[in-house]
Amino acid sequence: MALLFESFDEWKSYCHQKKISLTDAVIEYETEQKGRNREQILQGLAKAWSVMKDAVRTGLEEDMTSRSGMVNNGAKKVYRYPKAVLSKEFQNLISRALAAKEVNSCMGRVVAAPTAGASGIMPGVLFTLQEIHGIDDEKILDAMLLAAGIALIIEQKASIAGAVGGCQAETGTAAAMGAGAIVYCLGGTTDQIFNGVAITIQCMLGLVCDPVAGLVEVPCIVRNASAAAIANSSAQIALADVSSVIPVDEVIEAMGEIGASMETRYKETALGGLAATKTGQAISKKVLIRDIEVLPDEDVK
Repeated sequence: MALLFESFDEWKSYCHQKKISLTDAVIEYETEQKGRNREQILQGLAKAWSVMKDAVRTGLEEDMTSRSGMVNNGAKKVYRYPKAVLSKEFQNLISRALAAKEVNSCMGRVVAAPTAGASGIMPGVLFTLQEIHGIDDEKILDAMLLAAGIALIIEQKASIAGAVGGCQAETGTAAAMGAGAIVYCLGGTTDQIFNGVAITIQCMLGLVCDPVAGLVEVPCIVRNASAAAIANSSAQIALADVSSVIPVDEVIEAMGEIGASMETRYKETALGGLAATKTGQAISKKVLIRDIEVLPDEDVK
């Protein structure tokens, strides 16, 4: 029987006992749960990786104006801005995360990794990682397998849904997946990979889900960019063997506890936070009126 992804400790112990890699354990799980062989799983991942890269390119090359008007080609503006705050590589990372998420907000094709609301983080992280370090596609696909294992455990111990655990559950999980993938691709140990996950989640704890007008646009898009940055900073820290102090499984449990105690208005209901501000409410009314006005006469009851 394949490992049931319920804790990071169990994942590590299972792989040690069977003398297999972390990614092999994910392959076993997918094979048992979905009835697909390794080749089919990797083909699916290759397709997902292609969609991720296309989303980045689309967001940076095509018009990205959402129906609400809240999304207006922000990724391009960041990508083309002549002065880099840190480096061009960091600027590229941020703009790519924005780009892929803007594609989602403009009803384009993305990979929910692990959700559509966090769909810019993994593309931004992996695209930039591959560019800077020359990581081949085979390694990227393995990193995606690893990231899937991370998400499976977080889903079991906490949640990956904003409606259940706030934005910490969505962008937090995606950032943790990204951090783990980075550490893995750069030769980190199992402990360093899991440490990267723990540090990332520590940085994201308590983040609420408060989409303006109930749309996954503001502040969701910019949070994808900041989460991509946190994934990279956490990976850098973890690779240097700086401890998270609190073990990764305990960090995820804390995330679940915080999500459970979070008020409903902060969990994707658009009733609190930024959605409840004066401007947020004005945008909500404007978007609602616009949607009503465009309905065909025969659909109006």
